[in-house]
Amino acid sequence: MTACVIGVDVGTSGVRAAALAADGAVLAQRAVDMAPLGGRKAPQTWRRALSACLTQLGEACDLGAVRSLAVDGTSGTMVAVDDCGAPIGAALMYDEPCEDQDALRAIEAHAPAESAARGRTSGLARVLTMQGRPGVRRVLHQADWIAGLIAGRFDRSDANNALKTGYDPVARRWPDWLERAGADLDKLPIVIEPGESIGPVGPEGVALGLPAATIVHAGTTDGCASFLATGAANIGDAVTALGSTLVIKLLCNEPIFAPQYGIYSHRIGEAWLAGGASNTGGAVIERLFGRDRLAELTKALKPDQPTGLRYYPLVAPGERFPINDPDLPPRLEPRPEDEATFFQGVLEGIAEVEALAYRKLGELGAPALRSIRTVGGGADNAGWSEIRRRVLNAPFAVARSQDACVGVAQLILRRMRTA
Repeated sequence: MTACVIGVDVGTSGVRAAALAADGAVLAQRAVDMAPLGGRKAPQTWRRALSACLTQLGEACDLGAVRSLAVDGTSGTMVAVDDCGAPIGAALMYDEPCEDQDALRAIEAHAPAESAARGRTSGLARVLTMQGRPGVRRVLHQADWIAGLIAGRFDRSDANNALKTGYDPVARRWPDWLERAGADLDKLPIVIEPGESIGPVGPEGVALGLPAATIVHAGTTDGCASFLATGAANIGDAVTALGSTLVIKLLCNEPIFAPQYGIYSHRIGEAWLAGGASNTGGAVIERLFGRDRLAELTKALKPDQPTGLRYYPLVAPGERFPINDPDLPPRLEPRPEDEATFFQGVLEGIAEVEALAYRKLGELGAPALRSIRTVGGGADNAGWSEIRRRVLNAPFAVARSQDACVGVAQLILRRMRTA
């Protein structure tokens, strides 16, 4: 099997890689857990996991004819590097809130209301705290650094990863207000479009088993890559992630920025991927019922017989999207005596929040739903899927893949087809 492109996904716990043929067929996939290799905040752990993963991938298929490679990473994870690309200090992870109050006040004072760089977990907040480390030449996103290792250069990023660092995807540049907020623009990477060429692999890439002619392309975030993996590609195609939280993404012809609802948009080619995340989801189900009983309760579902309970399931007060209310209380009453009925009511409630979320996007200018693909742990629950079909009243489609490494490889193929 001869691979054409490789997609690499650097996650919070491991590295995954997929080799795809020119027609998009997945030839092989491999995954390596980071835990035995070091701490997740150490870039050298990412490096070791990358090497092990590509070695295993090369044992599964022929990498000798690989033409291109791209990397996705967790959005907002940052690493400071010196002139040679060597990390200076530990990385700051996407889920580590910034404790530098001066940095947060500067962002609050200068960032536009619609900017995704606002907040304690923005990439920009981490840049402001890392750029002053002695010897720092640049502050990069996780995917930038991995791609830089392979290409032998550490000066490029993609517009999707850069969004939460303050990049303006409409004007396609770092905006002037970043300097007023205290960012050193010379220490930020040059931003190019997802899928655009960075250059051929360098010595490290060759050492990893890639042909010297392989081109490294700018990647994207893990969330955008997961969307692309499903096969969603047309305006109006949507993906719902039923994980611990409920995350929706919808491909639009115009961007939607509504930070008051936690909505922002990534550019995907000439289209825009708008989305938001609700606090409802699988974490509520696990809290209420535990994991051991889910199979039993699922068998008792009656999707064609609505309970009418109208719940708004939350683990604790507070919601981001589609309702923005930090004090919104969970609505889980009345609670029927029959546990199966209660379970179905909770699933219906999450489906109703999902429907409300898509309606909110529509109110803000999103196109009508053309299709919905589902990923995450809840995607395999047939009864829940029937409930969602009834509540959403939109066409469902099968996700081709849920793996971000497949999606970032598809990003390169999309670019090749439109070049």
